[in-house]
Amino acid sequence: MRKNNSNQQKVAVFDFDGTIFRSSLLIELLEGLIAEGVFPVLARKIYAKQYQNWLNRKGSYEDYIIKVIKTYYRFIKGVKAEKVWKVARKVLAFQKNRTYRFTPRLISRLKKDYYLLAISGSPREMVKSFGMELGFNKTYSRIFEVNKKGYFSGKILYEELITNKGAILKRAVRKGNLTLKSSIGVGDTEDDIPFLKLVEYPIVFNPNFKLYQYAKKKKWPIIVERKDVIYNISGKKLLPEAKNILKNLCG
Repeated sequence: MRKNNSNQQKVAVFDFDGTIFRSSLLIELLEGLIAEGVFPVLARKIYAKQYQNWLNRKGSYEDYIIKVIKTYYRFIKGVKAEKVWKVARKVLAFQKNRTYRFTPRLISRLKKDYYLLAISGSPREMVKSFGMELGFNKTYSRIFEVNKKGYFSGKILYEELITNKGAILKRAVRKGNLTLKSSIGVGDTEDDIPFLKLVEYPIVFNPNFKLYQYAKKKKWPIIVERKDVIYNISGKKLLPEAKNILKNLCG
């Protein structure tokens, strides 16, 4: 059955960690699992050096997050799923308001006219609930397999999809009655480039260096939120929804 193109809904796609949430949902869940005794305290030793190097500006955030991911992968196997979900709910209740100002306000403005899509490399246990809280129509995240006995197997389902955010957006558009016309995308690292290239209005928010360089070359708008000030450091023209938010927040 062919879809009615006249009824296609515009799509807005957001990265989650570091773009909406001011930290990483995976980091917060991992720390919660250690604090609650689900993972051993010694798990912190795996990423402690990279964490200190990042804090002291002697190492990159990417090196730190890679170690965090490896730690989670190592200790999740054999853990009862309900224990992780219980900690996830607790962490989310505590962390749910730790967001930036610009992106949640943009999401709120777009809810009426756009299909809201969020993509994150963090576990589904965190992303799905947080996405629902913010009003997203659909979230894509890492799905760790749970076996028939209710324990994590250590396997990741559909991993080839979650590592390609451009493919995720194309899939969502194809499966839903969506259009990329007037589409919006917001991301903060080079991992977001595949979907930012697809949308009509890309916005680069608090970018790392690699995305910043790419955005400058492509002449994409670059927004930076620091303390209580939000800057359009690129000087590029923004879509009206984003422009109005900047005006209201910054005066």
